[in-house]
Amino acid sequence: MTRRLMLMLAVLAMPVTLHAEPTGGATVTVEIKGLRSTAGTLRACLTAKVDTFPECEKDPAALRLTVPAHDGPVLVFRHVAPGAYGVSLFHDANNNGRLDKTLGIPNEGFGFSRDAPVHMAPPKFDAARIVVGTADMTTAITVRYIL
Repeated sequence: MTRRLMLMLAVLAMPVTLHAEPTGGATVTVEIKGLRSTAGTLRACLTAKVDTFPECEKDPAALRLTVPAHDGPVLVFRHVAPGAYGVSLFHDANNNGRLDKTLGIPNEGFGFSRDAPVHMAPPKFDAARIVVGTADMTTAITVRYIL
């Protein structure tokens, strides 16, 4: 009995770390247009880092979403602090976790916030910049396919 009591007291004395769900901030909804098929997934990220856009994996603070591809897909980023952001996405049709390319040219669809133009390279952050305030917002991205 004493052993059991000591074990219970030891467990109760252990430090507890609570991970609270983020609160506050705006919801950024992204409507997707031009999806070629419903195969695979859409992989998207929202980043405030100018120097790493559109490579969100280089930004540990970026918000990432992966959703099944379907007609009229919508992405919803929650708890976004006010600031300037860029959104990049690709249609991972074969669901292998990466944007497939042939000779450096994407085989799968991709897109950027503000439908930022692509000229032989991904757009710069300023071309894709959206400004998030305290109110929820909706924006649209048209998925582009080169091949």
